[in-house]
Amino acid sequence: MNDQDKGFNLGTVGALTLSVVSSVSIVICNKALMTSLHFIFATTLTSWHLLVTYCSLHVALRMNFFEHKAIDFQTNIGFGILNGISIGLLNLSLGFNSVGFYQMTKLAIIPCTILLETLFLGKTFSRNIKISLTILLIGVGIATVTDLQLNILGSFLSLLAVLTTCVAQIMTNTIQKKHKVSSTQLLYQSCLYQSITLLISGPFLDKLLTNQDVFAFSYTQEVVIFITLSCLISISVNFSTFLVIGKTSPVTYQVLGHLKTCLVLAFGYILLRDPFNWRNIFGIMVALVGMILYSYFCTIESQTKADNPPALSQPKDIEADPLLPAEKDSVNLNEITVPKGSTWELNKDLHA
Repeated sequence: MNDQDKGFNLGTVGALTLSVVSSVSIVICNKALMTSLHFIFATTLTSWHLLVTYCSLHVALRMNFFEHKAIDFQTNIGFGILNGISIGLLNLSLGFNSVGFYQMTKLAIIPCTILLETLFLGKTFSRNIKISLTILLIGVGIATVTDLQLNILGSFLSLLAVLTTCVAQIMTNTIQKKHKVSSTQLLYQSCLYQSITLLISGPFLDKLLTNQDVFAFSYTQEVVIFITLSCLISISVNFSTFLVIGKTSPVTYQVLGHLKTCLVLAFGYILLRDPFNWRNIFGIMVALVGMILYSYFCTIESQTKADNPPALSQPKDIEADPLLPAEKDSVNLNEITVPKGSTWELNKDLHA
């Protein structure tokens, strides 16, 4: 294994680890904020996350921690606004659907991403990859999906949420590769537009979903401390989302997201004594089997691709972005589950 491959592997594993640790951390923080302190304004909180992330990156840029690399204005603002809209739609989807149907919406993101990448980017996914993803989705479904209550408005919002989330995550990957920008450079240029989109729409959406006004909330010292902590952790969440999608793929990022869901369920039971039963345990075990198979098949295909590079005339790429990349590899708020009626998603699958 050469130094370049070693550096890539270490960078990818580091990005995946950072994403998992930061996501689980922000779940614990936000769960305390929403359940114990009753601050349930998810969209507005997300806008503050993005604003703090932008300010932090701006300071880092001034201190020469990274270089500014311009992206054309139309791509930049379109990408930023789309990410903001996808977050708002996910929160609306949760507000107008049952928890079970919302979980089904999240599960639909992987097959939708595969469909869009196949149709518009010419990517191919092997049968083994599809089988492993199917096992993963079945496991997550068993562990998380409960009641399924359908309604026309909720279904329409869920459809829009899935489409915008898939497109935003695909764009995160393609923009980084097309414009040769790092995850930090792309995040810096786009998160301000995401923040502005949610700062404008957040208070309205939150009032629609909660019948409460974020500006009339009683901000005690404890609430302010937890909001500040949540915003600080979100810097790592946002950064790791762009980093993971840039180094792997949107599908791999979604697989990682379901791993984080399983970890959140497990930590919730161990640390917070959340309700847990044998169905949850069985579902998590099935999901873990799917994740292991996905990583294994991606590793095998990565090695095959590295040993036998495709001809230049072949436009299609095989999906080969494992959770744990092969040594020869050539080369996206988290769910907070509280009593029904007050489950909120602070989606950072941008990141996300």
